[in-house]
Amino acid sequence: MHLRHDGLYPSRRSPVLADNVVATSHPLATQAGLSMLAQGGNAVDAAIATAAALTVLEPTGNGLGSDAFCILWDGNELHGLNASGPAPAGWTTDRFPNGMPFRGWESVTVPGAIGAWAALSEKFGTLPFADLLAPAIRYAEGGYTVSPVIGALWARGAESLGNQPGFASAFMPNGRAPRAGERFASADFARSLRLIAQTKGRAFYEGELAEKIAGFAAEHGAALSVDDLAGYAPEWCGTISGGFDGADLHEIPPNGQGIAAIMALGMLEHTGIRDLDPDSPAALHLQIEAIKRAFADLYAYVADRRHMTGVTPEALLEPAYLAQRAMLIDPDKAQDLGPGAPKNGGTVYLSAADSSGMMVSFIQSNYAGFGSGVVVPGTGISLQNRGAGFVTEDGHPNQVAPGKRPFHTIIPGFVMRDGAPDMSFGVMGGPMQAQGHVQMVLRCQHWGQDVQTAIDAPRWRFVEGDEVACEASIPEATRDALGAMGHVISVEPPDSAFGFGGAQLVRRLPGGGYMAGSDPRKDGQAAGF
Repeated sequence: MHLRHDGLYPSRRSPVLADNVVATSHPLATQAGLSMLAQGGNAVDAAIATAAALTVLEPTGNGLGSDAFCILWDGNELHGLNASGPAPAGWTTDRFPNGMPFRGWESVTVPGAIGAWAALSEKFGTLPFADLLAPAIRYAEGGYTVSPVIGALWARGAESLGNQPGFASAFMPNGRAPRAGERFASADFARSLRLIAQTKGRAFYEGELAEKIAGFAAEHGAALSVDDLAGYAPEWCGTISGGFDGADLHEIPPNGQGIAAIMALGMLEHTGIRDLDPDSPAALHLQIEAIKRAFADLYAYVADRRHMTGVTPEALLEPAYLAQRAMLIDPDKAQDLGPGAPKNGGTVYLSAADSSGMMVSFIQSNYAGFGSGVVVPGTGISLQNRGAGFVTEDGHPNQVAPGKRPFHTIIPGFVMRDGAPDMSFGVMGGPMQAQGHVQMVLRCQHWGQDVQTAIDAPRWRFVEGDEVACEASIPEATRDALGAMGHVISVEPPDSAFGFGGAQLVRRLPGGGYMAGSDPRKDGQAAGF
C-alpha cells in the first residue's frame, strides 16, 4: 500500500491518518461525527450524528425524507441494512398512464432514513439516541453558513422546484435560495429533529410528524398514508460480493445498482487490465466496456429482489456468466451491446471508523437534488423522489406495484480482503455510483494508489450507447484515443446534471489506524484523531 503525495493529480490534499476518522461531504458534519467519537461513542454513533447533520447542512442532496443504506463491520462480522422505502399501497400501474413522474407528490415513496438511524442505534450504538441528533438540532436552530458547492446546487434547485408544495417557504428565505457565505436556519427543522430524537424516530412513522406528512399528501391527492408510514421497517439484508484479485467488493443486494460494480469487476478479471497503466486509454476502455455490459443487465433485470423471479442476483453474479460477458469485450473497439441472458438462479455519503475496528459505510439521499421538491409545511421535511425509479412497462421486474421497493441508485461500498475489513467507501452521483466504485476499487486495490490520490484522479462516466462523459482533467490525447476506439466522448464540468460524484474513502492500515480521503469536488472533509 503506497502513501504517496507526488502531485499526480490536481488536488494537493494528503490522506488523513488517524485511529478514529470520519469522512463526509461537509466539514461541519464531519465534526459532528468526530464529536461523538470524542465523547466515547463508536463509529455507528458517529455515522448517525453525521447523517443527521447532513440533512440540515446539505439539503440539496438529502433530508429527513430520504432513503438510506448501510454496510458496517462491527469488529467481527459484516452487516448490510436496506432502509429504502416501498411504494404506497395505493400505487398501481394504472395510476400512472403517462409513466412515472420525476418530481412532486407522485414520486414520493415511504422514506427510510430515519428508520435506518433508529435501527443502527438500537443494534450497535453506545450513546443515547438523542445525543446523536444534538449537532443537527444546533445547526438547524442556530443556523450555519452555506458552503460554496451547496450554495450553487441550492440555487439550481430553487430555480426548478420553487413551485413545488412547501418548497419556497422552507428553502427560499426572502424569496430566493441562500447564497454561499450567507446563513440559513430553520426552527421547523429543529423541532422535527427534536421530536425524532425524543421518540427514537417513531414520531416520523407513527406520531405527529407522520400525521403531518400524510395530511399534506391527502391535501394534494397523493397516496402516501399514515398506514404506509406506520408499516415501515428497514431490513437487515446482508451483502452480496465478488471481486478482483483478492479484493472482495461487498454491496447491498438489489434493489440497488451495487450489483453492477461487482459484475464489472468480475468481467475485468478476464481481461488484460492488470498489465495497463491506470490512466491509459486501454485501461479506461476496458472499464467502460465492462460497465456498459453490467448496466445493460442492471436496467433489464434488477429490481426489488423479491420480484426478481426471472433472473436472480445469483445468476447475474455467476462467475461463468461474467466470464462469458467478458469475452464480448473487444480490447480495441467500443461496442453497444444489449443485456445478456443469464440463467435463472443530488445524495450524501459518509464513512466512519473507530479505534475498536468498527467501520461504517453509509449513504442517504433524496435522489434528484432536493428530491421530489415537496416539503411538508412546518416541519422542514423534504421528501425524496424515489418513485421515479420505477417503470410502468408490463412484466418488467421493476414495474411499479404497491409495497414494492423501486430500483435505487444509492449504494454504500465495502471491501474485504482475506476475510478482514479493508476499505469503507462510496461515490455519490446517480448512475456514477457503481462506475465510481469500480474506479475506486481498481485504483486502490489493484494499482496501489492511496485513498486521496484515487479520489483526486480524473473520472469518466458511461452515459448510454457509446456515449462517455469525461472530466476535463482527462488529457485530450487520452480522450482522442478513446474516440478512435469508437467511444463518443463529451467533456462535462463537475457541476453537470450527475457530475462525476463525490467520493469519501476510509482504508484500514496494516499497522493499525486508518487512512481517509475526501473529494475535492465537494465541500467535504476527512478528519480524525
